[in-house]
Amino acid sequence: MTVNQAGAISRARQAQVAPVGNKPVTLQDQISKMMPAIKMALPKTITPERFTRICLSAVSGNPQLQQCDPTTFLAAMMQSAQLGLEPNTPLGQAYLIPYYNNRKGRYEAQFQLGYKGLLNLAHRSGEVKFIGAETVYENDEFDYELGLSMTLKHKPATSERGKAVYYYAVYKLTNGGEGFAVMSKSDVVKHRDTYSKAKNSPWNTNFDEMAKKTVLKKLLKYMPLSTEAAARIATDQTVKAEITDRMEDVPSVWEVDFEEHTEEDEERRHLDARTDPVTGEVKDA
Repeated sequence: MTVNQAGAISRARQAQVAPVGNKPVTLQDQISKMMPAIKMALPKTITPERFTRICLSAVSGNPQLQQCDPTTFLAAMMQSAQLGLEPNTPLGQAYLIPYYNNRKGRYEAQFQLGYKGLLNLAHRSGEVKFIGAETVYENDEFDYELGLSMTLKHKPATSERGKAVYYYAVYKLTNGGEGFAVMSKSDVVKHRDTYSKAKNSPWNTNFDEMAKKTVLKKLLKYMPLSTEAAARIATDQTVKAEITDRMEDVPSVWEVDFEEHTEEDEERRHLDARTDPVTGEVKDA
């Protein structure tokens, strides 16, 4: 890390300054104070002014984001900046999502990758020749076979394709390796209902894009990516409470995606949902 980067990150950590007089420091104030750190983190393709404006717009349009613990929001914002992805825009690259933490009795900001953000990171690895995801509709010709000789064939219907029934993702590496993953729509809906509880989730506004992201993320688990690429992709669905020059190295303080959790973790999550954040009492039996 250069001296300039170290100084920018130091200023970012000091962004939560004390209020002046009776005027409280807003989240918008803290975003503006992080401009030097944002400028150091962003690629040249995104100006710090544009990125800051996007983040300010996201906060202004979402009251729950305004209530988020400031550190978690600023950390999620820096994660997006360092990955060079624009959050909460129609591009669908990344999202800053407010989640209520029952244990702490407050909203916290979670960083989520979008479908196009995942594609972006996969292509940046330099190992991918082609990668993408598609929707299969009920009137399409579609067939796949697993095993030692894996095959996948999809011929879209020319008209009246009907309802979505499957989603699949495919990749081909520069060294010739290839693979695919398939999920039925019912499997995708089950995944959404299990792991996404936020009212302002992109699942509610762009289901197909999130469905493609879900099957693409499943595929990426089996792709031979570099450690650096895997670390960036692993930032998806994380809540962080520290700001550094390498946000992907900061551990998540609260996991919202419970795919890797044990039965005890799942039971504790359900208990948290019934626990009053102030008194600690269980609300119902």
